[in-house]
Amino acid sequence: MHIPQSNCLREHVNNTDLVRDRWMLGGRWVEAHGGEVIAVENPATGAVIGYTPRCGSMEAEAAIEAALVALPLWRSETAERRAVILGRWQGLIRDSADDLARIITLEQGKPLAEAHEEVLSAASYFDWFAEEARRPKLKHTASPGLTFVRQRAIGVIAAITPWNFPSAMIARKAAPALAAGCTMVLKASEYTPFSAFALGALAERAGLPPGVLNILTGDADDIGQVFTGNPAVAKLSFTGSIRTGQLLLQQCAASLKPSVMELGGNAPFIVFADAHFDAAVDALIARKFRNGGQTCVSANRVFVHSSIYDLFAFQVIAKANSLSVGNGLDPEVKIGPTISRSAADRLQELVADAVDHGAKILAGGSRRAACFFDPTVLGNVKPSMRIATEEVFGPIALLLPFETESEVVSLANDTCSGLAGYAFTSSLQRAFRLSDDLDFGMIGINAHSLSSPAAPFGGMKASGLGREGGRCGLEEFLSTKTIAIE
Repeated sequence: MHIPQSNCLREHVNNTDLVRDRWMLGGRWVEAHGGEVIAVENPATGAVIGYTPRCGSMEAEAAIEAALVALPLWRSETAERRAVILGRWQGLIRDSADDLARIITLEQGKPLAEAHEEVLSAASYFDWFAEEARRPKLKHTASPGLTFVRQRAIGVIAAITPWNFPSAMIARKAAPALAAGCTMVLKASEYTPFSAFALGALAERAGLPPGVLNILTGDADDIGQVFTGNPAVAKLSFTGSIRTGQLLLQQCAASLKPSVMELGGNAPFIVFADAHFDAAVDALIARKFRNGGQTCVSANRVFVHSSIYDLFAFQVIAKANSLSVGNGLDPEVKIGPTISRSAADRLQELVADAVDHGAKILAGGSRRAACFFDPTVLGNVKPSMRIATEEVFGPIALLLPFETESEVVSLANDTCSGLAGYAFTSSLQRAFRLSDDLDFGMIGINAHSLSSPAAPFGGMKASGLGREGGRCGLEEFLSTKTIAIE
């Protein structure tokens, strides 16, 4: 069966070579076994924009074999050579930013300006880790005699990336892994395959050797079981839900396969009475409604001191009502669609359940046609409500008043998630206390932006294991040896 051409998607990009309908295996672009495909829809319109291969266990095994074959040469390559290729890759990403952004918007839905920011973020990871690859990894110790520590690439990495940031999440895994000298097998989301394939096409142009990066899409269960069960895979890197992460960890346990898990969040956003009021309001709007709330570090539970609660709610309601909803290709749109109809169905269900238990809709609350959901603000929310205990993953802000610092810290920490938290205060002493007392891997104090190539990204508790970004992110893909010479 021949894979249909993605004519709809190609009509929106200048460089049509970026649009690939086949999966990337050992430097070749091939069809899935039997030519099976998955239709990819634009969530804003419901139109099919192309078809992606429906890969399974057979393709996953072939991809691992290709990465294993490529490993010895890539691992033994000089750090300088790897850095040069990653540097060329990031340059090509920046040069193709407009096309890459359009691909993201067409298959994922986010506003074009946000998609463009994501592309530049992806490029920054390759840029930063290209430089990090050049830094020496040989360390001497103070032990008697000649003792030193040597690090080298751990081996073949299997990576599974989500749909909400289809370019940036790939870069955050591939850049450090390849900089370390590992080879990679990547399963991209079937919702957003074309962003992944476009990055693969640019990797080829940058001179990445065949087999160093292999990209497939398809059956998540079959591919995931191969990734966790194949002994040739040295490590699994996954970004997604807590439930799926738990399943993958169970599968990895049989062979003690190490993993990096960046899982879900339920971020508190705390506003104290002494906070810079306008800055806190603006930060909440930015952190809650970016990508339509479909981010793992999105502000979910908004705790506001009772003395400023009414005024804060008034301002948030006004700003939420001003956010335009629609097709991300429209430059006036601030909120795009949810990723699917089922995602919008779940948001509708969460709001209805909250209202049934006493919550008040202060803004929005309506589901529009198909995948669209209005920016929503809920008041009279109780911490025990389902919507306050689950990761919302949509444009819904929950407002909860509090009285004391100890009370709000307890409420904020009352979650199995521990990815990100935010607090706004003008007290330096309180800022330091909160940085210790809040049980989250990343904390923004008077700040809402947490992600940077130079900084570790990851959580505590059920939000995951390991870190992405920074030197920590590189060392996730290195094995450490102690060498003693008499």
